[in-house]
Amino acid sequence: MKTIHSIAELRETLGAERRAGKRIGFVPTMGNLHTGHIQLIHQANNNADITVASIFVNPLQFGENEDLDAYPRTLEADQEKLELANCDYLFAPTIKEIYPNGQVIQTQIEVPGISDMHCGATRPGHFRGVATVVCKLFGIVQPDVAIFGEKDFQQLLVIRRMAEDLFLPVEIQGSPIVRAQSNLALSSRNAYLTAEELAIAPILNQTIRTTIDQIAAGRRDYLTLQEEAQVALEQAGFKRDYYCISKRDNLHQADSNDTELVLIAAAYLGKARLIDNMMLDL
Repeated sequence: MKTIHSIAELRETLGAERRAGKRIGFVPTMGNLHTGHIQLIHQANNNADITVASIFVNPLQFGENEDLDAYPRTLEADQEKLELANCDYLFAPTIKEIYPNGQVIQTQIEVPGISDMHCGATRPGHFRGVATVVCKLFGIVQPDVAIFGEKDFQQLLVIRRMAEDLFLPVEIQGSPIVRAQSNLALSSRNAYLTAEELAIAPILNQTIRTTIDQIAAGRRDYLTLQEEAQVALEQAGFKRDYYCISKRDNLHQADSNDTELVLIAAAYLGKARLIDNMMLDL
């Protein structure tokens, strides 16, 4: 695997691969890689001739009181994992490389509607930062296919909508959530959990599964189910953020006529903000 830090070198390198007829797969990350990220690399390997990963901790998607400075940066360990997964190229740019004119006067990409709810309501501007940097990376890498984890389900929908609206010639693929044996969704931010919190964290997914079982058994009082779940999470030690039984295509509140659902949730546990989701077809 070759690590490249400049846009110019990456474009020259991938241009040669493209002229040779190679299909390019792309996995954008913020580093501190775990098994879930490596699954994305394997999916890219299976859907392309050349796999490119990026590691860039994007300041534009962090709010004022969020963990930009504390976000773990583990480049050497990440390089080893990517090489073992048969990634061909790693793009690891500096902030100056991605934002040469600074962040304040940076052109930004807004995906209205879907960016404003759930994680977007809690973290205003977050998805603007995500869409902006992903659009930049698509312009740099020019991939044929890009792979994103379904754990960040709202992010996946935002990126799909952006690519569709801007006519970007890239196929967006989701990849199923990778979980620990406890069913806790793998996340770089799980490192913030203490041993005691790590024992509590799987309750988020257990609660989602309980709600799904109740819907499958016939309950359609979704607002009541959501509040019951929030109370259960608070009793377990979580601080509530959101918990929604949503329409899968746009994440709006589902009603009794909807058949394609996604239960999407976020909750705070100590220093960590955990997110999870599960799909349900009725």
